Amino acid sequence: MAVAHGSRDPRAAATVAALLDQVRLARPEVPVRVAYLDHCTPTPAQALNGLQEAVVLPLLLTEAYHSRVDLPAALNESRARDPRLRVHYGATLGPHPLLRRALERRLTEAGVPAGDPDTAVVLVSAGSSDARANAVVAGLARTWRRSGWWTVAAGYASAASPTPEQAVVELRRAGAPRVAVAPYLLAPGYFADKVRQSTLAAGADVVADVLGPAPELVDVLLERYEAAQRQPVALVG
Repeated sequence: MAVAHGSRDPRAAATVAALLDQVRLARPEVPVRVAYLDHCTPTPAQALNGLQEAVVLPLLLTEAYHSRVDLPAALNESRARDPRLRVHYGATLGPHPLLRRALERRLTEAGVPAGDPDTAVVLVSAGSSDARANAVVAGLARTWRRSGWWTVAAGYASAASPTPEQAVVELRRAGAPRVAVAPYLLAPGYFADKVRQSTLAAGADVVADVLGPAPELVDVLLERYEAAQRQPVALVG
């Protein structure tokens, strides 16, 4: 069972559905269900109804409040209602090396060759009140700089700084020949639209698409599935 954050924007659920369709094609013998933490149905409890065992994977790109508290609490409530239910909780999608390849895929599709030395990249996450989650994104940006880019800077669409548009302005002031924005976002919606509009207005040359059903995400999801069966994450929420 894959659990996404959920959004009022129908494009988000459609993107999650497309990703899980690719998972089904890759592993047709594995039953796949979806659930949402907010805004959409089914809820985790509804999706677990009738099951005696499930591998639950958070479709989240960083470990933060939702994966550490919200989802474990919901799963523990389901287990309390049905003690027969066995839950194998998996790790979030990120961090994972394949996600950088997915980001590069989206930039290449937008016309930016991977590691272009004349391009500075703004890696944009949704942002979190959990400083550890933001630090993971900052670390990914630092690591990605070594791939040949002019530089890579992190930006946060909410709850942290710099904002994506601030990061673009700072790179322009620093003399970056070209600025490309790489959304570290799973699906389209409010944040993706806001990031595109604000960074283009701030002077970005290119804004890549969200990660969506990239093949790398399918591989990560299946890897998390296998790992959760062998060594599940503790449900401490």
